[in-house]
Amino acid sequence: MPLFPLSKRFVLSLALFGAVSLSAADDRPNVIIILADDMGFSDIGAYGGEIETPTLDKLAAGGLKFSRFYNSGRCCPTRASLMTGLHPHQTGIGWMTNPPQDFRKDHGPDFPSYRGFLNRDCVTLAEVLRESGYATFLAGKWHLGMNDQSRWPLQRGFDKFYGNLPGASNFFAPEAPRGITFQNDPVENPESTTDRRYYTTDAFTDYAMKFIHEEAEHDDRPFFLYLAYTAPHWPLHAHQEEVQKYVGKYMAGWDKLRETRLHRQRELGLIDADWELSDRSFKAWDEMSPEKQRDMDLRMANYAAMIDRMDQNIGRLVADLEASGQLDNTLIMFLSDNGACQEGGRLGGKTDPFDLATWESTYGSGPGYGEVWANASNTPFRKFKHFTHEGGISTPFIAHWPRGIAPRSGWYAEPATLIDLAPTLYELAGATYPEHSNGRRIPPLPGKSLTPAFAGRSLERGEPLFFEHEDNAAVLHGKWKLVGSRVSVPGEVDATKWELYDLEADRTETNDLIGRHAGIADDLAQRWDDWAQGVGVYPKPANRNAPASHN
Repeated sequence: MPLFPLSKRFVLSLALFGAVSLSAADDRPNVIIILADDMGFSDIGAYGGEIETPTLDKLAAGGLKFSRFYNSGRCCPTRASLMTGLHPHQTGIGWMTNPPQDFRKDHGPDFPSYRGFLNRDCVTLAEVLRESGYATFLAGKWHLGMNDQSRWPLQRGFDKFYGNLPGASNFFAPEAPRGITFQNDPVENPESTTDRRYYTTDAFTDYAMKFIHEEAEHDDRPFFLYLAYTAPHWPLHAHQEEVQKYVGKYMAGWDKLRETRLHRQRELGLIDADWELSDRSFKAWDEMSPEKQRDMDLRMANYAAMIDRMDQNIGRLVADLEASGQLDNTLIMFLSDNGACQEGGRLGGKTDPFDLATWESTYGSGPGYGEVWANASNTPFRKFKHFTHEGGISTPFIAHWPRGIAPRSGWYAEPATLIDLAPTLYELAGATYPEHSNGRRIPPLPGKSLTPAFAGRSLERGEPLFFEHEDNAAVLHGKWKLVGSRVSVPGEVDATKWELYDLEADRTETNDLIGRHAGIADDLAQRWDDWAQGVGVYPKPANRNAPASHN
């Protein structure tokens, strides 16, 4: 295992290279996908937030930003779709990576879409891009199967991996079974890569840069880097250097924060001035005691600090690419895996007295910042992670590539989603998506390449976009969105309780039109049912409503 601190190694490495460009002779672009974890729609500056994110804001200003990009509503289904270009159910991850025991078996015949790990009926971005001549790296969170080494990153196309195989972990002291893995080996007591104590966000970035530098020293291949941060997923672990920048800044409360962010979003042209702000999720700020207000202010300060530190690390990566001459021909894409996270209780779970030391050593369903702050993070939308309303599946999406994308001040308004990333990258890489792999037939890619969007043109998408996660469903077609949740009625067949919205007039989903446009709703519902049967949404496990544990 290499010696650290890496920061000193990188300074030395750049000094040795001097002004020599590390750009690959191969003219295809390098590709970096940066995935935030549980970050809300309005948290970064470019999307209306007050958190300091100068790097992401600069990437947005210097590239292309989407106003309507969609994920899959939760950690692992999003990662499955991102990694394969398929709908999560097609990959075996229609639910979580740790489904109930009665269908967890590898070869059980009843629930093939709910096994909880990537099946072999799909291929990953890393597998296809490596076959086409790319170096492939993963730094950060995998969460696509951990109980069998055959499901790990190196076994699914990545040349190098440093990160955590499961979902959330302690940021300062990750340990088994949620510890750090380097290549295929567990790392006990991981060393810090900076002058401060160990912190996963820093370490993931340093290893990402290390992988890139090692490749440049020995080969001229373009690279694919998947940088999957765990920030700002709970537990809310952050260095005090960043936390103290935000302590006290949220004492005005979540109502004021939502109003401020909405005003900024309207100024940016991101949100239509006619759209109503969705209802507050829970209590008004003034209903909290002064002690609880200080508690909640500190929670939000920790959350903001995690995003701040993530942006600083992205800034280090961008500066490193620029110094090595690779930035101009590197496509960087940034997004979040789901909407803001309401898990851990409406007020974040842990109550006074506020023990930050315990935060740094405890893993669990918190500490979180609560449904009330998640509601603010998703300004101006309804709902959160897990749901298919706009607050659950909407994400910022930034694409920056100096050689291939001209900076645009406006917003790209056509909807796009995770299934569009694979066809985009395969087109740019000149890669061939296989019809068969390992003797199995691979489903065709359902998405559209985003390269027309990079040139400011229409995607010309003719088919609807479909979503399903934990009995929450949605279909988008034109200006219409049909969205709802499947409900169980004793003695009756389960059915989805649908709502219908005109997203051109009401993207905040405040005016349900299903009573006025029943024919449109019926047509979209039938399309959704046909899609669901085709991709394996059914059959579902009998106990599908059982809660899945930590993700």
